[in-house]
Parts: sequence; structure tokens; C-alpha cells
Amino acid sequence: MSSESPVLDATWAGLVDLRRSPELAHSLAEVAELPGLAAALMRLNAAESPVWTAKCDVWQVPDAVELDVYELDAEPGSIKAAVACYLDLLPRVQPQWSDLALVVAECKSVCGRLQGATLTHSRVDLIVRRAIYAPYAPDAPKVAGLGITAYLTACSETVDGANQRLGEALEIFCDALVVARR
Repeated sequence: MSSESPVLDATWAGLVDLRRSPELAHSLAEVAELPGLAAALMRLNAAESPVWTAKCDVWQVPDAVELDVYELDAEPGSIKAAVACYLDLLPRVQPQWSDLALVVAECKSVCGRLQGATLTHSRVDLIVRRAIYAPYAPDAPKVAGLGITAYLTACSETVDGANQRLGEALEIFCDALVVARR
């Protein structure tokens, strides 16, 4: 992480604060592209989650056939389509992610839990970023800290299959992040 890295800005004008109403996830345009995204957003923004989401996006990966089959735990020749998404994650409790070493340790912990899961035809990458956000309080001042951008990619022989795999990967990712904390 360098000072030139993009900043995760959760104070942007289009923010839909799912902490207050996680069910609003169903109204997001990205959910129409990836049906499994709504359930993931609701879980990640629920009161028992250690994080909340500030932004997300979904896209089809161009040139999917050029993806590394081994990174996606897929068979050679099986990648015809791929879909990806990102989720910007921020800590629900302050100052939980004020120190880079703590955030890196959290990422390693999540990755360790993912290693024990069956995550085929997909991958998860966690990137630590500088972040600006407002804590969960009316009229709270902005906070400068750290956040995590989770990139998830899934592949299949069809776009529908890749969407299904990505939905499964999102569920496993939520389990690694939320369920393991209970």
C-alpha cells in the first residue's frame, strides 16, 4: 500500500448505506447482474457482521480464455466465460482497522479460513487500501483509516455458469468473514 494507491472513499454521493437497511441491497443495479450479490451484501451489512460495504461492482471479464486455470482451480480448456466483482469493506467497530498490521492480519485470517473451503472455478483477492468514511452515527465526522477491497472472480463454460460460481464464492467468502466471527 503506497500513498499513491486509490483511496476507498465511503463518503461518495451515491452511497446506499446498507448498515441501516441491508434489504436495500435488492434495489442495487449490480444485483440484477449477479443475483447472489444481494444475499452477500445483506450478510456483510447485517448487525452481526464485523464489516460493512461502501461500494460494489460486477462485470464480465473480457478475454476470459486467457485467465490462469490454476489460479481459478479450474480444468485446462474449461474457461469460456468469467465474471468478477469487488466489494469495498470497512470495519463496523472503530478503531478496528487503524493499523496496517491489524488489517493485514485480518486478511490473512480470512484467507486461512478460505483455504479450508471448497472454492472451485473462482478466486478471492483482498487488497488493503487507505479509506475515508463516516462511522455508524448520525452526523459523525469523517474518519481516515484503512479498508479492504475484496475482488472475487469466477469462471465456467457459460456466463450463467460463471454467475452461479461467483454467487457460491460470495457465500463462502461471507462465511469466512462473518460466520467465523460468531
